[in-house]
Amino acid sequence: MSIAISFSAAEAIWSTAVLAVGGVILRPRRLPEAIWAVAGAAVLVATGLLPWRDALAAIGRGTDVYLFLVGMMLLAELARQEGLFDWLAALATRRARGSARRLFGLVYLVGILVTVFLSNDATAVVLTPAVYAAARAAGAEPLPHLFVCAFIANAASFVLPISNPANLVIFGSAMPPLLDWLGRFALPSALAIGATYVGLRLTQRRALSQPIAAEVPLPHLAPGGALAAGGIALTALVLLLASAFGQPLGLPTFLAGTLTAAAVLLQQRTVPWALLRGVSWSVLPLVGGLFVLVAGVAETGVLQDLAQQLRATADGSVAHAAWTAGLLSALACNLMNNLPVGLIAGSFAGGALAGGAGLPQAVTGALLVGVDLGPNLSVTGSLATILWLVALRREGTHVGTRQFLRLGLIVMPPALVLALAGLALASP
Repeated sequence: MSIAISFSAAEAIWSTAVLAVGGVILRPRRLPEAIWAVAGAAVLVATGLLPWRDALAAIGRGTDVYLFLVGMMLLAELARQEGLFDWLAALATRRARGSARRLFGLVYLVGILVTVFLSNDATAVVLTPAVYAAARAAGAEPLPHLFVCAFIANAASFVLPISNPANLVIFGSAMPPLLDWLGRFALPSALAIGATYVGLRLTQRRALSQPIAAEVPLPHLAPGGALAAGGIALTALVLLLASAFGQPLGLPTFLAGTLTAAAVLLQQRTVPWALLRGVSWSVLPLVGGLFVLVAGVAETGVLQDLAQQLRATADGSVAHAAWTAGLLSALACNLMNNLPVGLIAGSFAGGALAGGAGLPQAVTGALLVGVDLGPNLSVTGSLATILWLVALRREGTHVGTRQFLRLGLIVMPPALVLALAGLALASP
């Protein structure tokens, strides 16, 4: 990758990237996010600002992410069509016993478990439709419970390495053993999860004071729904095993989703077209476009400069560098999305952009916390939140950029500061 690029070309790249990301965030004329990301990537290639071979290489770097998303989206759509979400919703509503606060707590607990063992993207894709169904069945205001799906997907995403694909991107081959990981991130995770819960409960207390239905009919769970549930459980096991052996998560997730779908379709003797039509395929070009935009920005040389400055700061004070890295990566996620920022952070941590010198573990850990938790500020901060928005639109519900930002400004900063403080205490 060349960094010998003219000032005018650098300006053009940055302008294109800013306009594209702005389109993703603001969605002018309510056009899908993918259109703006792909358009920005196409402009970079068409104008020669980014060689087409570099663009293809950038798209190729997302292969594991594409496979992971396809597998998860197949599982989610299968569970929705087979009535698994409706069954789970009725079960949760019965256990809430007429209390919206209790239902909120149940959703939060389930959100933690799904995020920890299936990843934050799975929480957005798999849990959101179930929570919407639960709120509808109980006659509850859905948004407080739906906000849980968005916020816990990021707040609990560094409990385990598999809780967020960005974790594997950042650490790469230097992934700590599981016990070392827990020793480093258990306290920051607990603080982030707790602070996020308090923030959401306080901001949603009025809606949660309303009574909800205590008794709802429990629908029959068809064999297809049971197979879908088994497929989701199998996927969780596969992801844990893949993480334990340091393997990429994309292909195992894709295979688990595909095999589960095949099992259900064979059991019912149906064709897959309805299932495939229900998958939100536009997420894939969105991710690919973001990868290309980051590759274009890297051509300007600014990422190399930032990496070297961070390395120099760490040489002077690791604690100062860790706080700087955590806060800046959290902010950057809301400007660029955490997926490309995670790739950049991984390059920083491994030394690919810092003159061959990797960063101290405390600084790498802070980068990870910022990348995982920082996106709770805005709707485009993480891929999980974008997937959450897509899931909401399918249910006829819309959450605006300003509406989410107002809530994120209350919930995210305390959680981030406490998590970084906890990381400082846990670091050797």
